[in-house]
Amino acid sequence: MKDSSIKIPSHIAIIMDGNGRWAKKRGLPRYFGHRKGVEAVRTTVKACAEFGIKYLTLYVFSSENWERPASEVNKLMQLLQELLVKEEPELNKNNVKVKAIGQLDRLPTEVRKNLDYLINKTQNNTGLVLVLALSYGSRAEIADAIRKIPANEIKNLTSDNFRQYLYDTELPDPDLLIRTGGEKRLSNFLLWQSAYTELYFTDVLWPDFNKKELWKAIEDFSKRKRRFGRISEYETSEK
Repeated sequence: MKDSSIKIPSHIAIIMDGNGRWAKKRGLPRYFGHRKGVEAVRTTVKACAEFGIKYLTLYVFSSENWERPASEVNKLMQLLQELLVKEEPELNKNNVKVKAIGQLDRLPTEVRKNLDYLINKTQNNTGLVLVLALSYGSRAEIADAIRKIPANEIKNLTSDNFRQYLYDTELPDPDLLIRTGGEKRLSNFLLWQSAYTELYFTDVLWPDFNKKELWKAIEDFSKRKRRFGRISEYETSEK
């Protein structure tokens, strides 16, 4: 599947949409879709490591998701708490380093405890960096960043030094952002970081997303010419 002629993105971000609809199509409770979606996460993490992706950021739980029914939120938190412990051996085996962004203080105590444990246990790994966006909203990130800026530095603020106030100052901008499930919007995800990110939308529901679908997105990315607001040398030479 891997082709040496294909341009591999350094950082892929994914909005994992469609768990609920996947379950509904099968007459199952939404929770079954979320649990099935975990398998797609495992597959995607392994595939990214195999393809040489350096960063993978997953939109796990948005700040807006707190507004869902309490019963669903509780089940999602229980699932997350379970996985943060269960996945540690496999992540270490595959040399994956885990980080997290978002308003992490809003997470339940046990979830935060397990998250910190996983981050600590994988901090020395040197392979794929897996970034979990938890209780994350991009507008909140920008607002939180502004509150960190000293008043005497506002006058000299630039887009470059603003980055130092974001949740993760070392996280590079995504090269490719994938959204599954057929919707075509960013849903408050990495708005600042995605100014020049290539967007890829697929109708595939997240639980059905696999290595083949990921490679299709990478192939599509590879065909694009990224100008970052500039024009290519060919266009410059045109009369």
